[in-house]
Amino acid sequence: MHIHILGICGTFMGGIAVLAKAAGHRVTGCDANVYPPMSTQLESQGIELIEGFDPAQTKLSPDIYVIGNVVSRGNPLMEEILNRGLPYISGPQWLAENVLQGKWVLAVAGTHGKTTTSSMLAWILEYAGLAPGFLIGGVPENFSVSARLPQAPTQDKNSISPFFVIEADEYDTAFFDKRSKFVHYRPRTAVLNNLEFDHADIFEDLGAIEKQFHHLVRTVPQQGLVVMNGKETSLQRVIDKGCWTPVEKFGTETDWQSANAQGDGSFDVYYRNENESSGKLQGHVAWSLLGEHNRMNALASIAAARHAGVAVEVSIAALTEFKNVKRRMEIRGVVNGITVYDDFAHHPTAITTTVAGLRSKVGAFKITGARILAVLEPRSNTMKLGVMKSALPASLQEADLVFCYGANLGWDAVEALSAIKDKATVYEDLNIMVAAITEAAQAGDYVLVMSNGGFGGVHQKILDALRVKFQVE
Repeated sequence: MHIHILGICGTFMGGIAVLAKAAGHRVTGCDANVYPPMSTQLESQGIELIEGFDPAQTKLSPDIYVIGNVVSRGNPLMEEILNRGLPYISGPQWLAENVLQGKWVLAVAGTHGKTTTSSMLAWILEYAGLAPGFLIGGVPENFSVSARLPQAPTQDKNSISPFFVIEADEYDTAFFDKRSKFVHYRPRTAVLNNLEFDHADIFEDLGAIEKQFHHLVRTVPQQGLVVMNGKETSLQRVIDKGCWTPVEKFGTETDWQSANAQGDGSFDVYYRNENESSGKLQGHVAWSLLGEHNRMNALASIAAARHAGVAVEVSIAALTEFKNVKRRMEIRGVVNGITVYDDFAHHPTAITTTVAGLRSKVGAFKITGARILAVLEPRSNTMKLGVMKSALPASLQEADLVFCYGANLGWDAVEALSAIKDKATVYEDLNIMVAAITEAAQAGDYVLVMSNGGFGGVHQKILDALRVKFQVE
């Protein structure tokens, strides 16, 4: 089959392209911005890419057009497809019908931590020899690819793994299907990591998102499992709407808990069922990931993997070798004792946990002298709308200096950060901001860059400027 993907350079649609190609289909695609790294990744797979949405692309005569949610009415190619009555389908539906059908799907949903938890879960199954397929909205460093079809398990090289791990996004499916993507996946194991208000461009309020999460819960079979963050009242409201599936919680006194967290990131795992008075020690996760949010992600992945038949001790051993995901507290370089990190955090809650995690690692400034220089780009649709702006000052409290890129916002970042104006500065020019960061940085500092986009290559610009400042090769 020949499929032509509209919006192919997004992480999700690019993953579908890779899976379709691996399944033996001819794959072509187009997007408004065809550029590295996604373009080179896809082209290396033998996938033909076309810049723009020219209606003349219908001359390719594919068997079906797969439509990404970046495509809207008025798109010239989409209008041609509609006018001519050509066959089309959304990305999530194509994935469900052509890849996920008949698989044991493990879906990870939540406002935060989907990519990291999906990566942990896929790695645990891989470590256990189960060779899962996966589609993740990032690049897990244990795999170096964001998507693959199920492989042959270690135990039976003549079969194909039934398991598929997917990052289950609540964003809408397509312009013609306003349901959340994840309702198409029909998981047997569903992880509900957390639930806060986000995607203000498509959801009116938190209740609207809770409704979509309940649609997901409705699709999980009685013999399945819902793994739920027990600290989230919003998720409890989702379950209270009706749940026909066993539920295991993490982060509470029942079911899965973490304890004895150390400054190096390591912690103990406990499990307590409803018939026990106290939790039983399951093992010790020795890794370098920081923060309570990562401990919660680990508990969720351990619980989900156990449902798929992986012993807890195997999961703990796997997590000890987990290498995280690119752009999740990824060290981009060190110059003259100044460490530059890259992180995907773009929601105030994610910013809070990211900064707090780094602070717990480097220690309090008064004790260690280590400063955190937070560099922020409010780039997500929700942040651009200013819905979360009032929460920004609190999310950055543990940073010592804050550099905010305020260009192209629909709100006043200076006013929004006025509560921390003694340490926060807003810039409209990226190069001027880089110069200010370079001037302020000193040996022992940690520069934490947070954005869900490329941020104009600011990480490399900072490193280059630091090399010039300190005359380092």
